[in-house]
Amino acid sequence: MRLKYTLATAVLLLSPLSQAALLSFPEEIIPLQVDDKTIEHSFFSKVRELDLAKGEYAVKMRYTDLYEVGYDDHETIESKPFWAKVSIDQDGEYQVEFNRPDNVVAAKAFADQPLIMLQAPNESLATTLVVTQERPRVATAIASEPSTPTAPRYSTPSTTTRAITPAPVAPKSAHPDVVGMLDYWWQQATPEQKRLFLEKIKGN
Repeated sequence: MRLKYTLATAVLLLSPLSQAALLSFPEEIIPLQVDDKTIEHSFFSKVRELDLAKGEYAVKMRYTDLYEVGYDDHETIESKPFWAKVSIDQDGEYQVEFNRPDNVVAAKAFADQPLIMLQAPNESLATTLVVTQERPRVATAIASEPSTPTAPRYSTPSTTTRAITPAPVAPKSAHPDVVGMLDYWWQQATPEQKRLFLEKIKGN
């Protein structure tokens, strides 16, 4: 059965042991999938953090950003979904990083060829990740004790597990107006979310 993680259950554990690391994403890089598990985002907030056990993961992501292109005008730049192999080999916080383009032209070039890095805990330099359109092969998750080879096991996090950042964060731009912000979030919504949102407006 295919599992989908909502904002409240977007913590991924690939072993019965406690989590080893926290993987954080900038607001412009949206995690879509980890191995076979799809990550669901709510209409008003995006998943920004994942708890992962030690091992190698194929992580599917998408770049999306909002830029001002004139007075009271904005343009959303978005890449096609892309994959990268992420290796978790120690406890601590890992951060996906990138150099945010300065303007729309540079953003479009970045969307065509994303360049992202992974900052590991206790490391002075970030490692550039190999970005591909196809899902990369990854090794079996590392376990600290012998076990019978099985498919990765996922667990629903307890209330004490570190959760996803709940508050939505506005896209980085120079003082975006309300209309631009609404347009940005509308573009991120699914057809079903848009329908529910319109019904809510009509109800008010």
